[in-house]
Amino acid sequence: MTRPPLTEDATGAPGTGRPPGLWRNRDFNLLWAGQCLSDLGGAMADLALPLLVLQQTGSPARAGLVGTTALAAAMVCRLPAGVLADRFDRRRLMIVSDVFRLALFALLAALLLTGTAPIAVIVAVVACSAAATAVFSTAEHAAIRNLVRPDQIAAAVARNEARAYGTSLAGPPLGGLLFGIGRALPFAGNALSHLLSLVAVLCVREPLQQPRREPPPSAGASAVQGLRFALGHPFLRALLLIAAPLNMAFTGVVFTLTLSLRRAGLSPFLVGLAGTIFAVGGFLGAFAAPTLQRVLRLPVLLTLLCWTTAALMALSALLSPSILAAVPLAAAVFLGPTANAALFGHQAAVTPDHLQGRVVGLVLLAAGSAAALAPALAGAVLGRWNDETAMLVFAVLVVVAAVTASGSRGLWSGPA
Repeated sequence: MTRPPLTEDATGAPGTGRPPGLWRNRDFNLLWAGQCLSDLGGAMADLALPLLVLQQTGSPARAGLVGTTALAAAMVCRLPAGVLADRFDRRRLMIVSDVFRLALFALLAALLLTGTAPIAVIVAVVACSAAATAVFSTAEHAAIRNLVRPDQIAAAVARNEARAYGTSLAGPPLGGLLFGIGRALPFAGNALSHLLSLVAVLCVREPLQQPRREPPPSAGASAVQGLRFALGHPFLRALLLIAAPLNMAFTGVVFTLTLSLRRAGLSPFLVGLAGTIFAVGGFLGAFAAPTLQRVLRLPVLLTLLCWTTAALMALSALLSPSILAAVPLAAAVFLGPTANAALFGHQAAVTPDHLQGRVVGLVLLAAGSAAALAPALAGAVLGRWNDETAMLVFAVLVVVAAVTASGSRGLWSGPA
């Protein structure tokens, strides 16, 4: 017997006439808790992997190859992951992704316990796990609207933002601690986190997509269909144009500040503290997101975020190279979770369920591809100009996003 669709009537609290809050949504909380553990394990492994390569090879260049490989693999897989999330059962995709990641990191931990892991194996594990993560995260994004009521989508995305910032705060210190005890421990912990995530996905009862009444088109036609829908929708088109320079600027300015602090002679601990300050801003912003969304319309929120961020990045440039430069950046990222929650919430509302995966994949690809170019741009600018000028370059990028947001008809004629 099939369960009724997730509606206010089907999920209403008995005897109250009012639907329950998000914290009482069993299936969403199961998936959210499983991903908290999975993200925590991933953050531990992300810190430990370059340390492992550096320990085995003594080469910073090869250690940097690990991060580049993960980023490149994730970007290449974004669009195919969106097609998969719309063509196949999303629950099964998540299960297969978790099993695959569990096997990869269990293998790496076993190799390290018995001796050492060849660099080729490490790179293969990084690339394959990044691809599996791209599939899982795209399917998860696409499934949210099937687990919560329409009026709860933005709050659900805000909860996911808090999860991401929280694990980015706790994961690296824990990963470093475990790596110091035994270099296999962070990877064994990551394998365990994927096992627990797998159990959580298996326990979700609600369907993660609507029934498909027509056979899906070919993979190529599916990708074109998602691209045509996104570019033909005024709001989504504006989102792509704004997200790319904004994400590139955030990634670039943090990378620039990190290099600037090291060039100024600050200790690795203080450099890491600057990153923690930055993450705290986003973590606090994620908790403030529901309140801010009720106060500010999405167009106002996004435009305010862009112009405020440009000003705060300029202030950060004046304080560089000092750890105090991280404070304005933390203030800038404070509005980020609210904007992400509102943007992805509206994207989920205006996109048909059978196109969710492809549109989400396209948005993440547009934002992530631009961000992937930021470290290279930061390095080139730092090689030619001083620290302050390099950071101002990224502030100018945000001004481009702000002008686009201020004059975008697609954004201002969209959601209320």
